[in-house]
Amino acid sequence: MEWSLENVREMVAGGMQSIRECEICAFAIAMCVLLLFMWYCYRVGREHGSSPLRGRYLAGPVVGGFMSSDCRGRGKGKHGSMLEEQNGFAFCQSAECFRCTSAGESLNQRLYHSLQDYAKRYTWSGMGRVHKGVRDQGRYLNSRPTIQRPEVFFLPDLPSAPFFSREVQRHDVELLEQSFPALLAEFESIYHQPPARSGSSLPPGWKANSTPRGQWWTYYLVNQGTPLVLNVRRCPRAWRVLGQLRTFIANNVFGNACFSVLTPGALISEHYGPTNVRLRCHLGLRVPPSCELVVGGEPQCWSEGSCLLFDDSFLHRAFHEGGAEDGPRVVFMVDLWHPNVAAAERQALDYIFTPGRLEDKEGK
Repeated sequence: MEWSLENVREMVAGGMQSIRECEICAFAIAMCVLLLFMWYCYRVGREHGSSPLRGRYLAGPVVGGFMSSDCRGRGKGKHGSMLEEQNGFAFCQSAECFRCTSAGESLNQRLYHSLQDYAKRYTWSGMGRVHKGVRDQGRYLNSRPTIQRPEVFFLPDLPSAPFFSREVQRHDVELLEQSFPALLAEFESIYHQPPARSGSSLPPGWKANSTPRGQWWTYYLVNQGTPLVLNVRRCPRAWRVLGQLRTFIANNVFGNACFSVLTPGALISEHYGPTNVRLRCHLGLRVPPSCELVVGGEPQCWSEGSCLLFDDSFLHRAFHEGGAEDGPRVVFMVDLWHPNVAAAERQALDYIFTPGRLEDKEGK
């Protein structure tokens, strides 16, 4: 083909004629593209802008948290006058307790701001469930069936069951069970028979928990994501075991590790845990007869040297109905990640729930 001015004119004229013939079709395509672009901008703004979501993720308040054993001991101080009883547990209202101070609509708002901050620093990739959970937290917590109702944070679309097979966290379960002799020996080195009367002073490191009857003592190595240095120094072998676990929740407020003691006749009333992103693991150290753990209406018995894995966001209780001659029931308790929480989600939750990050600084 020879290029000439005449040929170019003919090509332009032909193109203009084609455009005129397809004018309606081209206009329709342009309008569709424009509408799709406007819809996309609307969705992006709605999903990632905080203001449009306030009415949704603040739809309902987070239920108040039950007091951890560490803050129960402190609740008798300046916050002691604020104690309330529910399900046998005291709400300490301590400024040091995440579950007591983080309840309410302000927590929902802080959760969303923390998630936005995480996404800006790192990525939104893999944050679908976390974003969905934070956005609709009030609705999730208030609409959950009574058998499972986490008090602080619910991650949607996780498989739920009161008890889990040891296979879901096989490495950590086997490591804990292999460490049974060392953990039992370390417990015996720190445990001196606590006083029979609840008003008496406790041995160093031990905390008393509120129960309707009997006594429940805990010795925390990690409480709400914070190591207790003095206790850790007294339990170097247990601390070494925690460091070897692959799924121990070590970096956020949902992670705990402790020795837990129930005396004969003790009852831990029904209550819910703070979240469904973890599995609570109990390694039986001393298990006399007539001791039982009931989760979601399903009873299980501990066994010495074996682990029980359960989701403590289900309604659960524990009791020791043995006699004084049976001695206490003792378990080593650790919080492990739920196996279906992905690595990216764990990283985001560690960031959002880092101890102290969600504290309300206003008015303090």
